[in-house]
Amino acid sequence: MNRTWWKEAVIYQIYPRSFMDSNGDGIGDLKGITDRLDYLKYLGIDVIWLSPVYKSPNDDNGYDISDYQDIMEEFGTMADFDELLAKAHEKGIKIVMDLVVNHTSDEHQWFIKSKSSKNNEYRDYYIWREGKADKTPPNNWGSCFGGSAWEYDETTDMYYLHLFSRKQPDLNWDNPEVRRNVFNMMTWWCEKGIDGFRMDVISMISKTAEMPDGEVNGLYGDYGPYCVHGPNVHRYLQEMNEKVLSKYDIMTVGETAGVTTELAKQYAGENTNELNMVFQFEHVEGDGKYGKWTDEQLPLTRLKKTLSRWQTELYGKAWNSLFWNNHDQPRAVSRFGDDRPQYREVSAKMLATCLHMMQGSPYIYQGEELGMTNYPFHDPEEFRDIESINAYKEWCGSGRVPHETFWPCITFKSRDNARTPMQWDDSAQAGFTTGIPWIAVNPNYREINAKAETADPASVFHYYKKLIALRKQNPIMVYGNYELLLEDSEELFAYTRTLEQEKLLVVCNFTDKKTAITIPAEFVGMPCLISNLDNRYDKQDIFLEPYEAFVLQKK
Repeated sequence: MNRTWWKEAVIYQIYPRSFMDSNGDGIGDLKGITDRLDYLKYLGIDVIWLSPVYKSPNDDNGYDISDYQDIMEEFGTMADFDELLAKAHEKGIKIVMDLVVNHTSDEHQWFIKSKSSKNNEYRDYYIWREGKADKTPPNNWGSCFGGSAWEYDETTDMYYLHLFSRKQPDLNWDNPEVRRNVFNMMTWWCEKGIDGFRMDVISMISKTAEMPDGEVNGLYGDYGPYCVHGPNVHRYLQEMNEKVLSKYDIMTVGETAGVTTELAKQYAGENTNELNMVFQFEHVEGDGKYGKWTDEQLPLTRLKKTLSRWQTELYGKAWNSLFWNNHDQPRAVSRFGDDRPQYREVSAKMLATCLHMMQGSPYIYQGEELGMTNYPFHDPEEFRDIESINAYKEWCGSGRVPHETFWPCITFKSRDNARTPMQWDDSAQAGFTTGIPWIAVNPNYREINAKAETADPASVFHYYKKLIALRKQNPIMVYGNYELLLEDSEELFAYTRTLEQEKLLVVCNFTDKKTAITIPAEFVGMPCLISNLDNRYDKQDIFLEPYEAFVLQKK
């Protein structure tokens, strides 16, 4: 297996709008990130993945880009970006940009020209279709954010495709001019000195020429078979690799919804010349009661089966991304752990142990290292996320589902849970801003904040710091082979990692109950590499406390 810096890196995702506000306007910005680099250096991370900072009208919080080579005014200037990049590099921290090229904003110059007339040279930069004879959209596809995936434009009496917001028209990657422009833009950023790209919904850039009605799921038809892992996606990524990626020592990760282990080996195989790794979402998707919306946790056996399949089937063939949460997912400790006060810290440490001991590159989402929790929403007016706002209207506004039935589901899964401001200290607005924050601060910031946790050696923060340090000292954590134990246990997630003569035993209790375990004989009496409780592991039969986790090391 090839050893590379990006396989050994620990990545920290920053959602700039919510990380740190330097000028008091209530919105996080680039100078705010620069001001907090010492905090990230102290934590020990290697790479920052920066959610989009490009110019954008912010219909989807920056994932609708109107200029790929300019900075959103609320976030600062290109000079601020250059300063952030230089200072991060001085501290040994790399910067990976979020690349959003499945779609642009409808305010991008390409789209403004594209919709101006049918014979404009930019017309074919996007996907236009005639409506049906009855003046309805070309097909029944629904968008990810609710409503039809088609928007009528009266200027040319045609519809354009938008798999997300109507202000996010999909690019036509079959047009070589689109690809050439995208690759030139990527080269411009690489020449600036960035260290890679996280590629937003990259598995959706190739669509089939035929666009029939999809199978109806809820209110609309499913576009998946025609727009995800499309006919030319691998050809286009190989072209991207040849024209741009292969020329630089950078890290690339593709967000690939609906990806299987077999497909992942194509997107991110050791020798397929596409991407370094993919994000897969199987372990965070589950079955919602109403589309994606649910308030139920995944059964542990199913979670283990999914994560373990990715561990074993990609071993030596492709590289894993490891994550519990990001800007699109609820807070990890609220979803997979237990955010009640008596269990929040111990379960947050347990989840960190479980993930960071697996093979792959771990991603920490801002505030995860503090054990930040979901927000206690009381009213739909508190939502800022377009997906949550539209879903509430679609399910409750129509009277299809009563508010009291749907509310626990949307508050459990809303993307806004991840987007509340970073909790820096116990001062007003958690030290995030001196102004009014764009989205409310979680009221538990007085108990959960970076100032308190960096000062407390027993905190969740210091546990993450220790895990990151251990990873740098123990190649087995990066490259060791994985084997699942206790496959049928609904309480314990246990596995081993093996590299040459060395072996690790990882055991995590995912419940709030004391749970018995028989430690495999070869590990009895072996030193404990890390544990979230101050227990001894020198007997074969022991009881684990609620959410206890430990790692034994046999050399």
